[in-house]
Amino acid sequence: MAQKLHQPIRMCVVCRERFAQSALVRLQCREGLLQPFDNEGRSFYLCLACVEHKKTPGQLARQCKNGATVALMNRLKEIIVNDG
Repeated sequence: MAQKLHQPIRMCVVCRERFAQSALVRLQCREGLLQPFDNEGRSFYLCLACVEHKKTPGQLARQCKNGATVALMNRLKEIIVNDG
């Protein structure tokens, strides 16, 4: 019988629910700008269901320490379209 492999669990910063790491989008902020994770520095996860959630702009602004919520949301949508 095959052994079940461990699957990492991560939490979405908006809804705070836990998902398999593969089901989340991993992002990071560099100098106040949102970008996909590049394997260096701190990162955070966002589930696809929370992309249009009303709390998302505020959480992105908090993570990036940047008050430009509209710019962050536009950048988030660009990242998801390009990666998805």
